[in-house]
Amino acid sequence: MADSTSTEAQLNTTASGENDRKTKRPKIVNVRPEDNLIIREENTKDAAERSAIHSINEAAFGGPDEADLVDKLRAEGVVLVSLVAEIPERIVGHILFSRMSIETAAGSVSAVAVAPMAVLPKHQRRGIGGRLIHHGLNLLRNRGEHIVIVVGHPDYYPRFGFSSEKTRSLESPFPQDAFMAMELSPGVLDGVRGVVRYPHAFGI
Repeated sequence: MADSTSTEAQLNTTASGENDRKTKRPKIVNVRPEDNLIIREENTKDAAERSAIHSINEAAFGGPDEADLVDKLRAEGVVLVSLVAEIPERIVGHILFSRMSIETAAGSVSAVAVAPMAVLPKHQRRGIGGRLIHHGLNLLRNRGEHIVIVVGHPDYYPRFGFSSEKTRSLESPFPQDAFMAMELSPGVLDGVRGVVRYPHAFGI
């Protein structure tokens, strides 16, 4: 989930000889807003920030469904990590991780669902989504999570470590190539067979 760029003139003057000082022409460099990007956890007490997150999801997906999903997941109390991508004075991206499970014959196995992830259209294709994913996975790993599941583009998510091979023994209503998992602890999915259970908010 064309970028607007700002131009900053960096003036660099040097002396070339004691009696022959020359001032170089201003050096023009392109500075992208994303160069000052901050990834941080959502301020859940800030109503304006929640509104911004809602608008970002609507803009990125072209409709209210994903934005409403975020609100429903919050209300259900299953949000584990909610991150925003922020450039100076503006939030431009959001990702949400929520609790889900794998129901096996031996019992329930905890997992994490990735959805939704959104970046404002004019800031897309600048690596913001990737930074949100990496930051989120690191947080989950540090908090003791082991399994992360995503439904997404099979040419995109494997670069972060997701694989459809890891979900071969898991039942879901999704196309196999788009249904992927990542082990935050090596081998944790070995021998796990069962049905995935998403939060009620997903309507699955």
